[in-house]
Amino acid sequence: MVKYFFDTYALVELIKRNPKFMPYGEYPLITTILNKIELYWWALNFNGEELGRIILNSISDVQEIPDEVIESAMRFRKEHRKKDFVYADAIGYAFARKHNLLFLTGNRQFRDLPGVEFVQ
Repeated sequence: MVKYFFDTYALVELIKRNPKFMPYGEYPLITTILNKIELYWWALNFNGEELGRIILNSISDVQEIPDEVIESAMRFRKEHRKKDFVYADAIGYAFARKHNLLFLTGNRQFRDLPGVEFVQ
């Protein structure tokens, strides 16, 4: 069975009920605390504190980020510095690669990278 790492872009699109992302709602939610933080920030800015609290309460099972993933992510970020990946994206991508997960996103920066399920 295919498993996905949900980056913040994918999580936002699921909340917005984007039809292109809705089929992925059937899969287990695998993400990190950094994505949960980014999602809360999005909710707070665009939808208010109520949705932010709902998000904080509903995403309880987030993955820890081991040092080896941090190292790999920062090497990736340095290697691709022209794309200016943010920390959460680089860490999420490295986490997904380490755990053989497809990195689910609509972020164009990831379009042609291996191990990415790019949804447009």
